Amino acid sequence: MGKRLSDNLSSLYLGAANKLKPKKAKKKIIAYVESYDDIAFWRSVFADFEDEHCYFEVMLPSKKNLQKGKKSVLMNDLGARLGVNMVACVDSDYDYLLQQTTSTSRQINNSRFVFQTYAYAIENYQCYAGALHEACVMATLNDHQLVDYEGFMRMYSQIAYPLFVWSVWFYRKRDLNGFPLMEFCSYVRLDHVNIRRPEECLAQMAKRVNNKVKNLEKRYAHALNEIESLKAEFEYLGVTPETTYMFIQGHHIMESVTLKLLGPVCTTLRRERETEIKALAMHNTQYRNELTCYERSLLGIDVVLRKQDGYKESPLYKKIENDIREFLKRMG
Repeated sequence: MGKRLSDNLSSLYLGAANKLKPKKAKKKIIAYVESYDDIAFWRSVFADFEDEHCYFEVMLPSKKNLQKGKKSVLMNDLGARLGVNMVACVDSDYDYLLQQTTSTSRQINNSRFVFQTYAYAIENYQCYAGALHEACVMATLNDHQLVDYEGFMRMYSQIAYPLFVWSVWFYRKRDLNGFPLMEFCSYVRLDHVNIRRPEECLAQMAKRVNNKVKNLEKRYAHALNEIESLKAEFEYLGVTPETTYMFIQGHHIMESVTLKLLGPVCTTLRRERETEIKALAMHNTQYRNELTCYERSLLGIDVVLRKQDGYKESPLYKKIENDIREFLKRMG
């Protein structure tokens, strides 16, 4: 009797386990990405398009070694096999803005089997201004908004925009020494941010940027007409003075702008909550217990930024979605 019951349970278990396996009728599409951080981003992107007909498996570009990066995704033996069953997902870097001026930018902008971020990198999405307040709430459990984040990033972008256009112009000329990317980033960094007067750090940055722009306009006066033409092309591509931060190097925007702003904001918000707990506690034991409970619930703002997906409301993210939608429509 016991053996028969055991056999029945085993049969039921195996039957249930088989139902949990992926449906073989589904079409699998491999999506190769540049690095570990990109896996979570692109998994979140593709999850919204999976249905009873197809699913995506996101993975690094090689099973033979630890090579990563854009070249590994586009240029190795995998690149020759891109098609309806295998796609590449890459950070745009400057390639979206370079359009047809380099072999890599032509491949990224012309292939329907290559999906790009349009923003410089996934970090730019993680720093999307429209989601920064929610990120601070998640990190501090305090819904007091101390800064107009969208207004701040808009002003930052407007200040950086003229110098950014010059940066891309040099890249289009393939003159990487005339105005290197790292030099550009040094001009558009934020110094110490006073959250009571956040405009002060922007004013300091504006002085640096304006001086450099005047210097470039003087040294490269022959290029001024090209700069104006580039601005017009940028507008067509969706780059405006208000959205420039989405196209500046992602690591720089994360480390030297967004975290420089949100670090002191989150510190202040946590202190506010701790002060409130102390004022409301009936005695020291309750205070310590409540404070411990609060502290255990906190997350670092850098961690929250990498996990939140508020960027899905970004117009640039909608471009990625449209590309995937068109790809799946062609696939039938």
